[in-house]
Amino acid sequence: IQAAWNLKTRALTEMVYVDEIDMDQEGIAEMILDENAIAQVARPGTSLKLPGTSQGGGPSPAVRPVTQSGRPITGFVRPSTQSGRPSTMEQAIRTPRTALTARPITSASGGYVRLGTASMLTNPDGPFINLSRLNLTKYAQKPKLAKALFEYIFHHENDVKNALDLAALATEHAQFKDWWWKVQIGKCYYRLGLYREAEKQFKSALKQQDMVDTILYLAKVYLRLDQPVTALNLFKQGLDRFPGEVTLICGIARIYEEMNNISSAAEYYKDVLKQDNTHVEAIACIGSNHFYSDQPEIALRFYRRLLQMGVYNCQLFNNLGLCCFYAQQYDMTLSSFERALFLAENEEETADVWYNLGHVAVGIGDLNLAYQCFKLTLVNNNDYAEAYNNLAVLEMRKGHTEQARALLQTASSLAPHLYEPHFNVAILSEKVGDLQRSYTAAQKSEEAFPVHVDTQQLIKQLKEHFAML
Repeated sequence: IQAAWNLKTRALTEMVYVDEIDMDQEGIAEMILDENAIAQVARPGTSLKLPGTSQGGGPSPAVRPVTQSGRPITGFVRPSTQSGRPSTMEQAIRTPRTALTARPITSASGGYVRLGTASMLTNPDGPFINLSRLNLTKYAQKPKLAKALFEYIFHHENDVKNALDLAALATEHAQFKDWWWKVQIGKCYYRLGLYREAEKQFKSALKQQDMVDTILYLAKVYLRLDQPVTALNLFKQGLDRFPGEVTLICGIARIYEEMNNISSAAEYYKDVLKQDNTHVEAIACIGSNHFYSDQPEIALRFYRRLLQMGVYNCQLFNNLGLCCFYAQQYDMTLSSFERALFLAENEEETADVWYNLGHVAVGIGDLNLAYQCFKLTLVNNNDYAEAYNNLAVLEMRKGHTEQARALLQTASSLAPHLYEPHFNVAILSEKVGDLQRSYTAAQKSEEAFPVHVDTQQLIKQLKEHFAML
């Protein structure tokens, strides 16, 4: 797991920085017969696909940037929580910069390939074990050898089919009394997408042996089925049996965070720190929450704690630089960003640092430096939608209307979930008299951020113009 994810901030200027399903009878019948199908419209506060329905009053996109799936950017990267979330295949193929936290469907299995190392090979030309020649029935009758063989097949070879066959034979040999094999069968079913079958195996294993790992696997199944409330109840039942278990408390906090209930998530992260005061994820998420709550001084304390613990990477120094800037500790701001650039491991991290440096330049009023920083952001990452948007604002200030329009169109196509590019297009079009384009862009902005007051006022003005015509 990577360390604290970099924060994205926005500066305030005149412009903002940064259908129903028609299903036939056959389709309805398929849904009724499919155990893995979920309801098209979830009840409020019960779905991860509609995080805006949370009852917790989550932060708005104007305060805290959101991912492609509509959730606020968290303080910690968790690759497995949001894989396969883009709403359309077009978005999944396009994979803009924000897809780092809402990854495309095609990469969902990327983390499973070859978890072992090359040292496990007997020679460079051949595999360690030839799975096609194994007699699984014979090995299934030797419990100690079978467990080691299963873990090799499942984790190193990533051959789920053979691993499932071995687990089925082994649990049959154990007369279905070994909970460990039931958990492994559940893991195989989960990897194959058979979530209901995996749920049955994990529940059966829990009846035989109460284990924290099994509870975590079962919760993953419920999250993949888009049943966060069930997962929350499962975690809380687990806490009754395993009081103070950090992984269970952290699991509850993650779910609340994904449902936009940031206040409840912060409380549970604080509970995590009461049990384990060196928990990096909890410290990073609480620090991020304080930063976006206009408390950069308190956030700075949490990030300094991470630095004292030995976390030493680009993201942490990037966050330290932002906290120092907004806490008006200017002497440490640029040195933190310099260290972040030095520690950046790839071009995407470098782009994030230059983007935030651009905001520092806007904050001190040096718009030429800001322009250069946003340009350097695009040099390192050409899909950075926020940088295109902010460059368009700077171009508009210079009076370059057509360049600003082109940059905003690029930003809105790369990240349709951001409201700022759509709103800026609407403002720009309204100024030059293109009312129809302005109204269309304002509607897209309202769809991305329904409670944005400026968008609502613009739509109201445009409707009055059309009424007069």
